[in-house]
Amino acid sequence: MDSFVSYRRPSCALLAGVALAACAMMAASQANAAANCIKGDRKAPYTIGWANIYSVPTWMKQTEGTISTEVAELKKQGLVKDLMITDAQGNAQTQIQQIQSMIDANVDAIVVIAGSSTALDRVISDACDKGIAVTNFDSLVNTDKVTAKINTDSHEWGATAAKWMVDQLHGKGKIVIMNGPAGISVSDDRRKGAQPVLDANPGLEVITETNTEYNVAPAQEAMTSLLFAHQDIDGVLSLGGALSAGAVLAFDRQGRDVVPTTGENARQFLELWKEKGMKGWATMQPNWLGALAVYSAVQALQGKDIPAFIKVPLPVIDDSNIDSYLAKAADFPADGYIYSPYDQALFDKLLAQR
Repeated sequence: MDSFVSYRRPSCALLAGVALAACAMMAASQANAAANCIKGDRKAPYTIGWANIYSVPTWMKQTEGTISTEVAELKKQGLVKDLMITDAQGNAQTQIQQIQSMIDANVDAIVVIAGSSTALDRVISDACDKGIAVTNFDSLVNTDKVTAKINTDSHEWGATAAKWMVDQLHGKGKIVIMNGPAGISVSDDRRKGAQPVLDANPGLEVITETNTEYNVAPAQEAMTSLLFAHQDIDGVLSLGGALSAGAVLAFDRQGRDVVPTTGENARQFLELWKEKGMKGWATMQPNWLGALAVYSAVQALQGKDIPAFIKVPLPVIDDSNIDSYLAKAADFPADGYIYSPYDQALFDKLLAQR
């Protein structure tokens, strides 16, 4: 979803008498409950539910860290009371049950990364109907019955990576595509974004592609198998950071020269990129999307009119600025992601987008 939803309120300018008074009362009511799902009947401090699809990947652990940090800050401000955390361990049905438990507990807001773009629609809609603020980030649901969806542009992610690969190989060569798990919207959308670029450059031959979880070990194992099966690989269009690190390690340990590789801001990938002197490109899915989701939910509960879709710009990491990311590496886990700084002032700017 790339567009913002605008909420049109009735103009009172043409009304008079009782109608004018009624309109004013309606406008005041809407001002107190401007965002979707919000009924204006919930008071701070709020209870927040964090419905995590799985917590094993380091990206998810870091994301949960930003959520906990933001909740701690909002507690200081008297806006949040409790944080309820669940882990579906990769099972969408389990996530549905856990979200239902949050609804039954009458939490004030639910922050969610969806384990399925479709399976969660009904339970998410139920939460919205009950006046619970629902902010969905990273992997998105299909239903629009949420308070806000928050994401970078995954189609742009895939398209920009593919364009870089076309430039590096001068439009001709054999490439491997590395995707995240099938059925996860952020993975599927990146792949969809790359396809028009590939279609426009038929000299770039996709010899095979993979779907693996966002961890180095399975990605390395998958790429190792591909290296045995294919002697000629000119580029790796990797659509995830840990996937890229696994690919580079596989090439290196097979004694093969590392080919141009795309990826994300995974510390290990950036360090290997610099160490090997390889041709690389990366962008960033900021871990603080989770913190922004919490902040947005609280703002909505307070009656703020927040965008139905909050678009976070994609940065580009290349040879011109990779050193600035690596300079911060020690502040992040060895298997983690080097993400940009954030604060509530940044969040306010993003929420001001229309």
